[in-house]
Amino acid sequence: MLVRGWMTTDIITVDEETSMMKAGQIMKQNLIHRLPVVKDGEMVGIVTDRDIKEASPSKATTLDVHELYYLLSELTVKDIMQRKVITCGPDDTVERAAVIMLEHNVSGLPVVNSDGRLIGIITKGDVFKVLISITGIYRGGVQFAFKLADRPGSIKEVADVIRKHGGSMVSILTSYDSCGEDCRHVFIRIADMDKDKLAVLATELEENFILLYTVKDVLKDI
Repeated sequence: MLVRGWMTTDIITVDEETSMMKAGQIMKQNLIHRLPVVKDGEMVGIVTDRDIKEASPSKATTLDVHELYYLLSELTVKDIMQRKVITCGPDDTVERAAVIMLEHNVSGLPVVNSDGRLIGIITKGDVFKVLISITGIYRGGVQFAFKLADRPGSIKEVADVIRKHGGSMVSILTSYDSCGEDCRHVFIRIADMDKDKLAVLATELEENFILLYTVKDVLKDI
């Protein structure tokens, strides 16, 4: 999945001369935490709610209200923005974007094209949407987790048993983390099925494979 398919293209931006107070108001009104700063269509920096908080005078300041207001009104985005911005491209995978966010401890990335122009933004919330999409949780609430041998055909053997009992697979995910050598964890989500049929299926899976758990996600109360 590419960033271009999940990024937000309706971007709120500011220019360098926007006051710090105005930038803070824009973020608060739009429930966002960062604002790309653009000049002539190109991104020259980014300002976050943290930047504004750090630039604001301490509550212990000795300035009176008028002095404080004047100081804040004089500060512009140019004075506090981050000029070295971590970005990604529209043809990067969402997985790569997620790694960049994780490694740099940021919650969103501006998306720029090959000309350096800002065309979108992708956030951790967008990554969550991708996770929900690839797992298929809205289409099926039952997930089986297995520890399988890392060899061709091991997943097919499980899938054949599920199909035999009338199960409809929604997604299949694998992970090699924390599994040891020559094995992998496999997570298969299926569409909801009759309770008794599900119990019979789970019993056969447990008898023939290393079944780590079976869980039924309930979303109606969320």
